[in-house]
Amino acid sequence: MTNHAPARVQNAAPPAPYRRAHPARRFLTQHAPALGLTLPFLILFALFGIWPVLRSLYLSFTDYDAISTPTLIGTANYSTLLADPRFVKALTNTATYMVGTSLLSTALGLLLALVFGGQRLSDQIMRACFFLPSVAGGVGLISVFKWLFSSEDFGLINTLRQWLSLDPVRFLGSPMYAVPILIALGVWGLMGYNMILFVAGLRSIPGDIYEAAAIDGANPTQRFWRITLPLLRPTLLFVLVTSMIGAFQEFFSFYFLFSDTSNVGGILDSGLSLVVYLYDLGFRHLQMGMASALAWILFLMLFALTLLNLKLGRINDID
Repeated sequence: MTNHAPARVQNAAPPAPYRRAHPARRFLTQHAPALGLTLPFLILFALFGIWPVLRSLYLSFTDYDAISTPTLIGTANYSTLLADPRFVKALTNTATYMVGTSLLSTALGLLLALVFGGQRLSDQIMRACFFLPSVAGGVGLISVFKWLFSSEDFGLINTLRQWLSLDPVRFLGSPMYAVPILIALGVWGLMGYNMILFVAGLRSIPGDIYEAAAIDGANPTQRFWRITLPLLRPTLLFVLVTSMIGAFQEFFSFYFLFSDTSNVGGILDSGLSLVVYLYDLGFRHLQMGMASALAWILFLMLFALTLLNLKLGRINDID
């Protein structure tokens, strides 16, 4: 037996080389149960999330009125929009609204957090009062502002001006007041929300840092600029960038304050924003190709703001 064993070993076929399974097949084998459970969500997400996005990208290069078959026209929609005075006016209004609302709501939110960020009952009541417009905002808050700045006899500000023997002002009928009123409305609805974020950020700063600075003789102003503001920078960046993105997408305040059944954007388009102009093109004039192109221009602008956020975050990590 032992003399024949080496001969069988020599005559045996060499073992087959080990082959690793393809990464895709190995992934499907390992995660098959999880993929089966998430398959309904993936189907719905592809149907109602990815497909409309790809469809809008295709329509942005077509002439389409929502009824007839789309016709490819290349980049004509984009070039037409960039030369359109209404697009330039809407972009100017949106940019002004974004800068004013984000800067003022961030500064006032930080100020409110510093003043009412304590644990006393009065601080909690004041925080609730300032946060209330963020919760009960929307159409209700817009209706209040419409009453405040109304040019009719029941408008509160014009009523107060009449008591002071001053002439009434057509706030909602004058182009020069449109964007300032929209900024005031945006700041009033957003500063309470930003205040809550800043309160959370302030409470994450260790108290012993302030105690050490006080022992070293730092006054409150020095502690704010040397300790509070640098350690609050991640919260500050988050609040500022999210406020900018939210202001860029604002629709309801522009539409409900300055639009009616026959006109969108108010007098001389003084209350026209990019999102309202997109609605006007797509759902009032049925220019779906132009509306899709405007949607992708808006997406690229928001994408640039997101990249700015990531870059500022990396700067913060390096520091």
